[in-house]
Amino acid sequence: AGGGIALHDFSGQLGEQRVHFHAMRLRDSLFLWVGAAPALASLAVAMCSPRDSIPVAASLLGDPSDTASSCLAQRLGRGNGFRLRVGLDWIFGKILYCETQGQVAQGSSGCPIPGASKTKKQIFVSYNLQNTDSNFTLLIENRIKEEMMAFPEKF
Repeated sequence: AGGGIALHDFSGQLGEQRVHFHAMRLRDSLFLWVGAAPALASLAVAMCSPRDSIPVAASLLGDPSDTASSCLAQRLGRGNGFRLRVGLDWIFGKILYCETQGQVAQGSSGCPIPGASKTKKQIFVSYNLQNTDSNFTLLIENRIKEEMMAFPEKF
């Protein structure tokens, strides 16, 4: 896991839909694209905040009422071992909090992410699927986490 850019593409059959994933690991961030066809309809970022134990997520591109990208970024930020660096604290005044399952464990820095001092990453997510059902997005999240476990050097 050097300082360069790492690209990683993978896919999965989730229910009846084939979903494609594109991950781009940068020095200080991770970009994750999720979709079935080439599009960039939304983009969100998540990062830890010293003011809250839940990662802050903000919509950067797309319909601000569509929170799929923001919620996925926030949930991935909670459990992937990254410390999401605060760099875009109150973006455009659109700070979003997502309801998630389970309890948030408090890290030493106030960030709920295990191993918080090892890496400092913001997570950018572009979710480009029509299906935003919570059961389906949980399948998406689990597929991403499965890939992160199998290929940690790519994330």
